[in-house]
Amino acid sequence: MPPKNTQPKYRQIADYLRDGILDGTFPAGQPLPSEEALAKQFGVTRPTVRQGLSELRASGLVEAIMGRGTFARSPHSRPSHTRPRGVRRTAEGRYVEADGITWTDAEPPVATRTDAPLALADLLRIPPGEPMFTYDALQTADHGRLRQLHRTYIPFSALIDTKYEEEAPPPTPELYTALTDLGHELHFTEYVRTRMPLPDQAQALRLADGVPLLHIIRVTLTESDKPLALEEFHLPGDELELSFRL
Repeated sequence: MPPKNTQPKYRQIADYLRDGILDGTFPAGQPLPSEEALAKQFGVTRPTVRQGLSELRASGLVEAIMGRGTFARSPHSRPSHTRPRGVRRTAEGRYVEADGITWTDAEPPVATRTDAPLALADLLRIPPGEPMFTYDALQTADHGRLRQLHRTYIPFSALIDTKYEEEAPPPTPELYTALTDLGHELHFTEYVRTRMPLPDQAQALRLADGVPLLHIIRVTLTESDKPLALEEFHLPGDELELSFRL
């Protein structure tokens, strides 16, 4: 006789659905059994079912869609969108993103003055607290289906003895051309990690519960590896993979 399952009912429901998602019983993108069906199957109330589903939402395995139900999200399925990473220079001398996506700013970016926090100062090789020009933008593409948060930092010290001592430099990608016009030969380094979003980031990117961010930091450097600018990209971590040409 198999041992009796002594786990709380909500956890039994979560384990049952998790196993089904991982072994393909509940394919990605397909609806899970209804709350009513699960309540009847496990002999519990619907609030208990919802407690089990909330565990799976927190781990990113299910997505609740208003008016339609709860759907499986398999960690083994290929993402629906692949974005090449990097910057390339066209024959005309313009810098463009390798993914070829045309992004639109929700509002025109405005330069503000900020002080360099410790983590970014280290990457820019400047003292913490050094003033910087900063641009913030919520960017969309494909009629709003694709969204990203983009922030650019340019240290004041990188602009000494240039015309940008008296005026703000342009935001990217025009910034790259402006730095090239100052005589720099540019190259780029990117750092990629994941983390859970802050509430305002989840709202701006329309992230479901349990979906992490892809946090990309791009540093623009001179031919002698002196950092000139730093960008942060926050991208939805579901249905997206990044590709790098090495």
